[in-house]
Amino acid sequence: MIHVIRAGTLTSVQDLGRSGLRHLGICQSGALDTLAMGVANRLVGNPSDAAGIEITIGPTVLRFTRNARIAITGADFAATLDEVPVHAWWSLPVLAGQQLTLRAPRHGMRAYVAVAGGIDVIPMQGSRSTDLQAGFGGLGGRALRDGDRLPVSGALQSRDLALGPDTAGFGVKSPALCEFGHIPVAPGAALAGANDTVIRVLPGPEYASFSPAAQAALWASPWRITPNSNRMGYRLAGPSLERPDTQDLLSHAVLPGTIQVPPNGQPIVLMGDAQTAGGYPKIGAVISADLWRLAQARLNASLRFVPVELKHARQALVEIGQYLQQVDLALQMRRERLGNRR
Repeated sequence: MIHVIRAGTLTSVQDLGRSGLRHLGICQSGALDTLAMGVANRLVGNPSDAAGIEITIGPTVLRFTRNARIAITGADFAATLDEVPVHAWWSLPVLAGQQLTLRAPRHGMRAYVAVAGGIDVIPMQGSRSTDLQAGFGGLGGRALRDGDRLPVSGALQSRDLALGPDTAGFGVKSPALCEFGHIPVAPGAALAGANDTVIRVLPGPEYASFSPAAQAALWASPWRITPNSNRMGYRLAGPSLERPDTQDLLSHAVLPGTIQVPPNGQPIVLMGDAQTAGGYPKIGAVISADLWRLAQARLNASLRFVPVELKHARQALVEIGQYLQQVDLALQMRRERLGNRR
């Protein structure tokens, strides 16, 4: 068991989400930063889709009731284990009775804690993720509370010597520190400020129906993430995006990353818990390879959208895959090194 001493602002059980069910009105849910969740599972020897803990803002305190191996990825929350500092993107053993504390993030928004074996809540519709809007999955379909206890599966415990409960801690390079290959952007993108989070976007199905001024503003203006944002969507503040054709659209399918523009002209970027259909025009779509960056953008932070072509969006996904291959290679080299010592 993991004893939740202090749950924090919005902490929940998540895996990689529910897929193939949007036609039934069931949203994806799952970790908003799937890259961080996937690496955390790799670092403890879990399948990539095992359930872990998503921590938003914090502070969160967890106590472990048995020896285990954990990994912490995502934003740096100044974590400590029994008051000893622990790096982010780090895999380490914990002993029964030890207490993990994640404070406030220095940068970013979300951290992920994976434990060898995975969080063993009851799967629903093929996933252990918490759907906070519909109220199912995870632990009672809700965010975690002080005093909750999370079961950990013993069936998935790794027998990998490199990831055993007695093996010393180690870490990997975070994707934010990796220099993924340069991807050209189309003309019209403004220079981003030092504090802007740059997000690459494909023009949406209704992009052409917006005024030229609105199209230019999408790329040239900074967009502030308002506090009225959540796992369903980031509501942005900036210039009003006008659409001369005010004719209502039929309800249509939407996905995480879709940028909708309601009548007030202030865009909404849909996130993991978003509805499966909507009627607002879609001016753009965040590319899949940048959804993890978006998930780590803080409330009141500034976003800059840059346009890309489909081929560059696909190349960005290839680079994410290459990063994960590098993590896998590092783990394999560690296995071989420890195996040679024995």
